[in-house]
Amino acid sequence: MSHRITVLPSNHQFYAAPGESILDAALNAGVTLPYSCKNGACSSCKGRVVDGEFEQLPHQPGTLHPEDAAQGYALFCCAVPQSDLTVEARVVQGMDGIEIRKMPVRVQALERLGEDVMLVRLQMPANQRFVFNAGQYLELILKDGRRRSYSMASAPHVEGTVELHIRHMPGGAFTDRLFGAAEPSVKAREILRCEAPLGSFFLREDTERPIVLLASGTGFAPIKAMVEHMIHKGMRRTVRLYWGGRRPRDLYLGELAQSWAGDLPDYHYVPVVSDAQAEDAWTGRTGFVHHAVMQDIPDLSEHEVYACGAPAMVEAARRDFTERCGLPTEAFFADAFTSEADLAAAR
Repeated sequence: MSHRITVLPSNHQFYAAPGESILDAALNAGVTLPYSCKNGACSSCKGRVVDGEFEQLPHQPGTLHPEDAAQGYALFCCAVPQSDLTVEARVVQGMDGIEIRKMPVRVQALERLGEDVMLVRLQMPANQRFVFNAGQYLELILKDGRRRSYSMASAPHVEGTVELHIRHMPGGAFTDRLFGAAEPSVKAREILRCEAPLGSFFLREDTERPIVLLASGTGFAPIKAMVEHMIHKGMRRTVRLYWGGRRPRDLYLGELAQSWAGDLPDYHYVPVVSDAQAEDAWTGRTGFVHHAVMQDIPDLSEHEVYACGAPAMVEAARRDFTERCGLPTEAFFADAFTSEADLAAAR
């Protein structure tokens, strides 16, 4: 039996099939609610169920606090309606003309950006223009049906190809092939399958609010897409980019990030390292990357924040920026990178 879902305050309505999550039902109906991982390992899709019954499926600890659950909040990606529902959630605007589809892609080029980071450039199908928003991601569909999610690091105006920044996860079904110790088995010209574009993490262009871009590790990839999109569009908003890594080498395109100061009128790049060693001779900022933001901009009430990286960093930033720096909850946009280890903990 299908269940009707009404979204407040927009009054969008759609139906969920038996066993279908609130998020999947919304996306299948063309209604984009905020989301990122789609599997309970982040909290981007958290919303409140105002009326009705639902089953909250297992998810990663810490993504839905008991006090939030007691107030009716749910992770829509793993909440299955048991009756008609009324929910409170933002409907994402700016998705006009964007079609999610499965397609073949060809590996055009591979380039090492660091010891454990590979740039993978994909050739998109030539028979149809690929439209997406700066910051979205794609899912590679492996031969056994498993999927791996990677943010697109290239801006939408770069037609024909898409750039990914992929970190080696030892034991990973795809990255072990990509970073093969002896002979990598993913090579140029190989055909892969993907589904794209996905996610509600993208640059909002209907405001002139100052922007804080916050990244850890390869969370820099969608941030790069956003900045290059802003440069291409001639945007003049204030931009502050904070990029964190354990060691300086983790900031694998630091020179590029610094160079954007010559392309944007009010841009500043702040690299932050949390675990520098003596041999690194690091003289820059240290500590947690989101703490550097709080030190520099203690009042975020007029800003927008775009955060991408490890779930722990994203959630700490969300909490501290909203509770201690006055950032409106609706001005925090995030994409938390989740590995198979994260997902195993969520099951």
